[in-house]
Amino acid sequence: MGLPMATNLAKAGVALTAWNRTPEKAAPLAELGVTVAATLEEALSDADTALLSLASGLVVDELLFTSGAIDSLRSDAVLIDTSSIAPDLARQHSAKLSERGVHHLDAPVSGGTVGATQGSLAIMVGGAAEIFDRCLDLLGALGKPVRVGESGAGQYAKLCNQIIVGATVTAVSEALMFAKAGGAELAAVREALLGGFADSRILREHGIRMIERNFAPGGASRNQLKDLNTAIAAGDEAGLTKLPMTSKARDLFQELCDTADGSELDHTAILTQLERLNGIDPS
Repeated sequence: MGLPMATNLAKAGVALTAWNRTPEKAAPLAELGVTVAATLEEALSDADTALLSLASGLVVDELLFTSGAIDSLRSDAVLIDTSSIAPDLARQHSAKLSERGVHHLDAPVSGGTVGATQGSLAIMVGGAAEIFDRCLDLLGALGKPVRVGESGAGQYAKLCNQIIVGATVTAVSEALMFAKAGGAELAAVREALLGGFADSRILREHGIRMIERNFAPGGASRNQLKDLNTAIAAGDEAGLTKLPMTSKARDLFQELCDTADGSELDHTAILTQLERLNGIDPS
């Protein structure tokens, strides 16, 4: 996600310094005139705005706070975290940054690598309105930013996204398996459903992946599982102890991720777990 997002920022004329834990991943940006920093501290030191795209809240903690790299950010800078992390952790980060005079926006994204490349990401932002307004043009180079509330609210919105995605990708998989069992032509069934109440972006785009059995990772199943677990934990904290659809989707993704290589497959591979449960040999 980071590379196409940084590419779009560079093409929009943003003066950009990039850093990655794996240096070769950032190297292609140099061809776009981006400064590639040798250390995170170097990347942060002159930044008015720092944008993170990391795998988890634990990684954000380690890189920024445990390492002390956050001290490199100057006062009145803005840190925009596009990582998907727990809402409470995002609030903690905001509070720690505020103590240093640094502003914070939690701004997780949805749209996958395709949306990141096209600059069409859905960007769900939590934080102060005036800081959101200050960063609106920057975020607009990446997609459609919408402020959904105060600190942590962006992460709640992303979890809403992941609840819907987890349930819908499972439902589409189940429906296509059902259609095949009944002898219907899968591509024709998908085509017939388009435009009706069952239509969705998942049916349109991921339905094709399922029919073609293309499970190369776009959105890895392990990340879908991580977000569903985070949603259930956040629900518990909010007093919602019963999220049956989310819980069932989480259980199915856990089963998928427990299989060999299942965690690295695209989340559309949930179809294969449903087939296993029904004793179906897809060959």
